[in-house]
Amino acid sequence: MTTDASPAPGSLEVADLHVYDTTLRDGAQQEGLNLSVADKLAIARHLDDLGVGYIEGGWPGANPKDTEFFHRAQTELQLRNATLAAFGSTRRAGGRAAEDPLTLALLNSGAPVITLVAKSHTEHVERALRTTLAENLEMIRDTVTFLRGEGRRVFVDAEHFFDGYRLDRDYAFEAVRAAMESGAELVALCDTNGGMLPDQVADVVADVLEATGAKVGIHCHNDTGCAVANSMAAVDAGATHVQGTINGYGERTGNANLVTIVGNLQLKKGLQLVEPEQLREATRISHAISEITNVPAYSRQPYTGSSAFAHKAGLHASAIKVDPDLYQHLDPRLVGNDMRMLVSDMAGRASIELKAKEVGIDLDPESEQGKAAIASILARVKDLELKGWTFDAADASFDLLLRRDLGLVPDFFDVESWRVITDRRATDAAMSEATVKVVAAGVRQVQTGEGNGPVNALDHALRACLAAAYPELEKFELIDFKVRILDASHGTDAVTRVLIETSDGATTWTTVGVAANIIEASWMALVDSITYGLLRAGVEPR
Repeated sequence: MTTDASPAPGSLEVADLHVYDTTLRDGAQQEGLNLSVADKLAIARHLDDLGVGYIEGGWPGANPKDTEFFHRAQTELQLRNATLAAFGSTRRAGGRAAEDPLTLALLNSGAPVITLVAKSHTEHVERALRTTLAENLEMIRDTVTFLRGEGRRVFVDAEHFFDGYRLDRDYAFEAVRAAMESGAELVALCDTNGGMLPDQVADVVADVLEATGAKVGIHCHNDTGCAVANSMAAVDAGATHVQGTINGYGERTGNANLVTIVGNLQLKKGLQLVEPEQLREATRISHAISEITNVPAYSRQPYTGSSAFAHKAGLHASAIKVDPDLYQHLDPRLVGNDMRMLVSDMAGRASIELKAKEVGIDLDPESEQGKAAIASILARVKDLELKGWTFDAADASFDLLLRRDLGLVPDFFDVESWRVITDRRATDAAMSEATVKVVAAGVRQVQTGEGNGPVNALDHALRACLAAAYPELEKFELIDFKVRILDASHGTDAVTRVLIETSDGATTWTTVGVAANIIEASWMALVDSITYGLLRAGVEPR
């Protein structure tokens, strides 16, 4: 198959370049990171909001979780910007792609794009795959040809390419040609061990383009701390497909941080990979995904870290009063972040105004009423953040905070009291029992609920209290529950943050609660989840 000539270094057109996110597959290999199917679906929606071109969902057929993700994605994931990709390997040695179970699982995933990992390193072929160099090339050709014949777009990840290139340049090129001649759209050159430096990457990419005419992508790991720089060097040399993960998640020291790559290429090099309004969501999305993964956000992360535009030195502060650009490399609002100073009534005002607009409330910053409302809400948010609250991954709680400050949240019910006990007898599993007292629709309700944990029991008891007044609650289901210890040095006396995700069968929302008592924090998030659900459903207080 004849391939189009790749652009010469320095001649890259904006339309040629696209972003490929592998958070849900390669990023999920990070130590201590364990994503549920619901987590992966939620992260995929955030990545779609960021505007990435492709989202690699995982390896269907290799494990039940990824198989279920692709099954659910067909009905639960409506992507507006991205295309879903399934990851897999070339068929096994000595077989046929049309009969290979893992290859067929890729087809059954329903993903329109399939990314195949292929060996391009001679020692990996002979010692890891335990096959011949010729058979490995045939495995590439057979698998790509079969999947293309089934109507799928195919990308190929040339694993360990840079190390393989140094060992046997000619064979590495043969692997690239085998993929392209069989119908692959591109070959991503993988620095799998993460040991390359920018000048080395640029030289190899340029050599591949000149020698093979292939369309080339780049996949970098961060073992030398150069994953972002290596990715940019590859693009400068002519790569048109950039892989990475949100927040740099990944095995060992991580993958190339996709937000940093996009920020650098778009804001520094003038290559528009996503729409400007999508890039302005980068900080929110980065932090929201951090909450889902339960991996603390890195405050010093470029562009989206909480310290990325923070100024402490007095010299900086005095200069910033004259012109913020004197000590900032760009306007933080371009990536949805804020300038922060130790003493400032400016930081965060724009965020409040923008978030209010997102929920349909116009807080005019030019009017006295708007200024007062923004200042009040900002003060409340800052006070809560000092106590450990976060609203990046809990938009529903922020929506309620905003509306409560403006007097726009109706009293659906009044809580009189609640209590919960957990009891374990003999060899039986521990069970919890909760009693909740509320007034709803003018009637005092006292109900008891049982559950396999205190939050489950409280949920049952609260629903029992509200069922008669609000039958709409029957559609609500608590689908995820996350706990983070905020000051672990205090041990069991630490402050706890709880995130609860709720679904009405069509959409989901997340609420947050913070308290020294984990059950109290859970109760806060639980009450907010029900209140928000009723509010968004247009229910009137009864």
